[in-house]
Amino acid sequence: MEKSARILLVDDEQSIQTLLSYPLRKDGYEVVQAADGREALDRFSQQTFDLVVLDVMLPQLDGLEVCRRLRASSAVPIIMLTAKAEEIDKVLGLELGADDYITKPFSMREFRSRVKAALRRAEMARPVSTDGDDQPLAVRELEVDLAKRTVRVRRAEVKTTFVEFEILSALARAPGRVFTRDMLLERVWGDAAYRDPRTIDVHIRHLREKLERDAKEPEYIFTVRGVGYRFRDEAK
Repeated sequence: MEKSARILLVDDEQSIQTLLSYPLRKDGYEVVQAADGREALDRFSQQTFDLVVLDVMLPQLDGLEVCRRLRASSAVPIIMLTAKAEEIDKVLGLELGADDYITKPFSMREFRSRVKAALRRAEMARPVSTDGDDQPLAVRELEVDLAKRTVRVRRAEVKTTFVEFEILSALARAPGRVFTRDMLLERVWGDAAYRDPRTIDVHIRHLREKLERDAKEPEYIFTVRGVGYRFRDEAK
């Protein structure tokens, strides 16, 4: 890594801040701490960050609201931390644009793995020069520019998160091929460890809401019941 990645760590418990900051700094990252939602937004406005680790339960503004505000103006990777095992926290975080979530309690090995994967994905998300494999894809009214990482549908630009774009590009590069949830997890996160396959369902639903005229009657991303998902194959 050419420069030390800067991580915004947001948690109102000092013990958690200390516990998580140590391994991050040991791994060579710069860590900036915030103890509540408003402080997190202030810190974010003052500096450039490569990753935000964000607790759901925060004073002032909760983590979900902070996530929503950050995502409104930035594509920075966001990992949500939640002490609740309920699916609602995970789903809400993902719907608001979080890239990943970790349910407390978690191991330091898992935490460090998630952080490294998020930073690696962010590095991969930077536009690259076009080559033969990155020619723009066009299907009906959908255009996906793989090199520029842009998506347009019905001539309007659609903003996607890193995760959404990776899922869409994986499917669109192989029209008609069926991808299982685990295959998509491995494609986006590098492995399927620690992750609920239903995470993919949330991102697919979010993609459909952005791309399809009617999310219940999709034109581009189809469900293969009991297996996974596939992209429209115009050759058939």
